[in-house]
Amino acid sequence: MVSRIRTLLLVMLAIGAGLPARSNAETQGSTGAVFVMTNAASGNEIIAYKRNADGSLEQGRSFSTGGRGSGGVTDPLGSQGSLTLTDDRSFLLAVNAGSGSISVFLVHGDSLSLVDRVPCGGSEPVAVAQHGNVVYVVNAGGSSNVIGFRLDRNGKLRPIPHSIAFLTSANSGAASLSFSPDGQFLLVTEKLNNRIDAFHVQLDGTLGPIAVTAGVGPGTFAVLFAPNGAALVSETGPAGGNNASAISSYAVAVNGTLSPISSSVPTQGAATCWQAVTPNGRFVYTSNSATSTISGFAIGTNGALTPLPGTIAATLPTGSTNLDTAISSDGKFLYTLDSGTGLVSIFGINGDGSLTSLGSAGGLSAAAGFNGIAAI
Repeated sequence: MVSRIRTLLLVMLAIGAGLPARSNAETQGSTGAVFVMTNAASGNEIIAYKRNADGSLEQGRSFSTGGRGSGGVTDPLGSQGSLTLTDDRSFLLAVNAGSGSISVFLVHGDSLSLVDRVPCGGSEPVAVAQHGNVVYVVNAGGSSNVIGFRLDRNGKLRPIPHSIAFLTSANSGAASLSFSPDGQFLLVTEKLNNRIDAFHVQLDGTLGPIAVTAGVGPGTFAVLFAPNGAALVSETGPAGGNNASAISSYAVAVNGTLSPISSSVPTQGAATCWQAVTPNGRFVYTSNSATSTISGFAIGTNGALTPLPGTIAATLPTGSTNLDTAISSDGKFLYTLDSGTGLVSIFGINGDGSLTSLGSAGGLSAAAGFNGIAAI
């Protein structure tokens, strides 16, 4: 009998050892959370909200990053990805543009624990991206570069030797970076040069030579990969254009060159900068800050973009200046950071991609330099 019990225990232990570890975010009792970064020059902080089952938010504590933001008002960073959750939602990565560092938080539901803060390897970090244990940050100031780190299981960042790579010019207006789903490529956008830079990620985490593609439309801003491998790029549009913003999709070739799939599909809005893709890869939404609207598009299996009926999926109150956008990990809710009104707007995502307004959460300072939103 004792032998049988011992055998059963060994079998259970073996099964348990083969199961993937669940993230700290998944093992907490709360439904989810939304995080917003203040980017305050006096001391950067993350404001945490508990996400309820109906998508509503309850504001909780603020957590210091240990660094300084850039301050300013209304999108001073001009970037997407300043606040990024790791794929397993165990860690939250934040840029400190004012003090040139990256902060790492361990996620406990809607609570955070600061576990590391390291120099960014350049000037004015504006965005950070992660794939597996590789993390890259893009620095917009000075020489405009990207630099890589290894992220260990405890949330510690260690620089990858010889991983620094430069963009096509100094002060290029670096705005975002994104890893391909397979981790083979890192794409970076240059606002001022209207370019998309591609780097092949080597086995040791360093980057291969830069491959440059000109944006098919004016105003290249942010890049984000869909799960099917299509690179989605938001475009603010030509100067003086009337609701002339757009979004394009690209295929990435093995040599890093990009070829357009859908070219400059109109968003019917202005100042289209940020975007968010649903976890199932079916839809992408853009935040059109100058017209206080959100546009929606279906993503085809080949990466082609089709506007949802009417294109405009939601309209926010005038003056919202909706900036960064995030979608909950279950794909049910979309959140926008509304700088002009000091709110986080909440929308339900329906099965057909349409959006339903679910109100908003307050607690932010209107017209302050908030940048970055992330959701679990």
